[in-house]
Amino acid sequence: QVQLVESGGGLVQAGGSLRLSCAASGSFFSIDAMGWHRQAPGKQRELIARITSGGITSYADSTKGRFTISRDNAKNTVYLQMSSLKPEDTAVYYCAASVRLSSTSLLSTRYTSIDYWGQGTQVTVSS
Repeated sequence: QVQLVESGGGLVQAGGSLRLSCAASGSFFSIDAMGWHRQAPGKQRELIARITSGGITSYADSTKGRFTISRDNAKNTVYLQMSSLKPEDTAVYYCAASVRLSSTSLLSTRYTSIDYWGQGTQVTVSS
């Protein structure tokens, strides 16, 4: 079983900064892409930042230039540094990871990729 545990959410004033962390634990072969989604009240969940295992990043237009995603592969952890926060950034933030599992039989090893979600952490930006 794989678990993603987020931390770092909270209340911050507009213009402030927060850093979210998400650590993966459990039994798995490797982690491919990791990312952050968010869901504001009454809105659909949206992908806002993504990072590959090799460190290639991509961002939603709404967060580009203000948010930075990074990861520590040795710790199986992904981070989201959020700066210049706006009230419209208020949402529940979820991390996600594409995890590769392995199973070995007598003749071969098979790999399966499964996506996992964290439990979510609330970020509230006051005006």
